[in-house]
Amino acid sequence: MKLHLPITTYNILTLQLEGLNISVESTYALFLLLLFFYLFIIVANGGIVVLVFMDKNLHQPMYMLFCNLPFNDILGNSIMVPRLLIDILKPPSERFISYYECVVQAFTTHMFGTTSHTVLMIMAFDRYVAICNPLRYASIMTNKMVIKLTVFAWGVAFVLVGILLGLTVRLSRCRTLITNPYCDNASLFKLSCENVFINNVYGLTFTVVLFTGSIGSIVLTYASITIVCLTSKNKSLNSKALKTCSTHLVVYLIMLLSGMIVIMLHRFPQYSDYRKLCSILFHIIPGSLNPIIYGVQSKEMQKLFAKLLQKKTGPLK
Repeated sequence: MKLHLPITTYNILTLQLEGLNISVESTYALFLLLLFFYLFIIVANGGIVVLVFMDKNLHQPMYMLFCNLPFNDILGNSIMVPRLLIDILKPPSERFISYYECVVQAFTTHMFGTTSHTVLMIMAFDRYVAICNPLRYASIMTNKMVIKLTVFAWGVAFVLVGILLGLTVRLSRCRTLITNPYCDNASLFKLSCENVFINNVYGLTFTVVLFTGSIGSIVLTYASITIVCLTSKNKSLNSKALKTCSTHLVVYLIMLLSGMIVIMLHRFPQYSDYRKLCSILFHIIPGSLNPIIYGVQSKEMQKLFAKLLQKKTGPLK
């Protein structure tokens, strides 16, 4: 008689994080470096959001939509980096996290990545209307439209990520080691001994839909803007288009390349250390560069910074 033994499931609520493999000598240097970047991200992005809401000259659709980006950077990094800083100072055998905290961290991490795409998509739409339909810009990009676009960006991300994590939390767990510096969906469903075929199919579909929609909308938008600029003899329009669109495109490419590298490295277990590093940089690099790129390129931002600096230092004698 053949016995069918049930699959052993533990479903332990305390998990262990593998974290970063760093030497003792490098621990404090890495801790201080990550702390510096985290504080910079909070101050720079938070400062831009405050400036936009304080200055009436910046109450324009472009800046109101842009505020979603620094808010998302603050949220994504605040869930991941402080926990990472604590774990760096602990020996690998003491890096524990509760299952529920891990799920929240994974949800926020994927919300951060997905919303980065959807926010840049709605910002591209704003630039398209401003350059390709300048006479109708004020009637199209109303406050109501800004709210609708913002709800779309966050709503689409919430639904996609909600389904992604919902498929994972239904699985029973027979392992407790998270092979990552922080929790994400792939690390969570790898804890299960069940069939994760549905998770893999949805994860692949999720990635294809997100990247196709994101890259497709950016390509179509910039193709239309390029055609308008090539056929227009308005030098002022072309200069404005080049300046605002180049800023948007640089931010998009930084985010896109960072995300694609992490996704590709997930397929190669032998490069796990590089994957861990890139997954951290995916949060830190865009969050650090976004306020610098937009702050430097925007004339309105430059004027406001100059005005605030003059008030602080006083007029030169």
